[in-house]
Amino acid sequence: MAMAAIGAIAFSGKAIVVKLAYQHGVDAVTLLMLRMLLALPFFLVLAWVAGWGKPALSRRDWLGIAWLGFTGYYAASFLDFAGLVYISAGLERLILYLNPTLVVALNWLLYRKRVHPWQVLAMLISYAGVLLVFGMEASLQGSHVVWGSTLVLGSAISYAFYLVYSGQLVQKLGALRLVGLASVVASVLCIGQFVLSRPLDSVWLVTAPVWWLSVFNAIFCTVIPILLVMMAIERIGSGMAAQVGMIGPLSTIGLGIWILDEHFSWVLVLGTALVMAGILLFSRWSLKVPASRP
Repeated sequence: MAMAAIGAIAFSGKAIVVKLAYQHGVDAVTLLMLRMLLALPFFLVLAWVAGWGKPALSRRDWLGIAWLGFTGYYAASFLDFAGLVYISAGLERLILYLNPTLVVALNWLLYRKRVHPWQVLAMLISYAGVLLVFGMEASLQGSHVVWGSTLVLGSAISYAFYLVYSGQLVQKLGALRLVGLASVVASVLCIGQFVLSRPLDSVWLVTAPVWWLSVFNAIFCTVIPILLVMMAIERIGSGMAAQVGMIGPLSTIGLGIWILDEHFSWVLVLGTALVMAGILLFSRWSLKVPASRP
């Protein structure tokens, strides 16, 4: 449980680190490239260790890994980083925490899987909480909050596609090997996006604080929490790890208020409570809620 809690807090700290980096004039493409470039050696080692002695991958496996790397770790990360330019870290974390409800919705749309009435109620509760916090922030920050929230919601939807389609490959390759390989794909895509859209010499214009924040982001908000959460799932199961992971949004909101001086109000408290109550209701109905996302 300690591993799951520390991993959830570390994952949630990513938004705080990104918001701090934006204060130094860096853009989302450059910042995401730095994060994935610095984390790439760890992902390569993870994929190699997890795949040691395992059967070689087929062409179909590689296509699946490429698709999952694009949806789960590249598109989801880029949209998330881009959205954080416009909204608070607390609202971002609440939107991302809707992932379980989006997975249920996609399974219903794509495979016509039955949705239990209690799950519908949980969705309504969770979305009511997000809308409450969204309305408060829009009234304070203006219309750009709509665009930022849309980008982060797109990130959550992209990651939900990853979760829906990753089941078979997880069973075949194992969670660590899949995470390592898919993250390598995402790293290559992020670096490629920077190379194609930014002057190469612009990387030398990045200030020292952004480099240090990117190192911290890559190691302590990406690689280490992935390992901690995976080890936690091995010990206490995905359901318990997901419930412990509910500390994530609380830590993000608390750190945002403390470090970023983000707005605090009882509307934020009520909205957060509604989101967490809705997700908790999901877990009560044995929904497999993934406990981590890089």
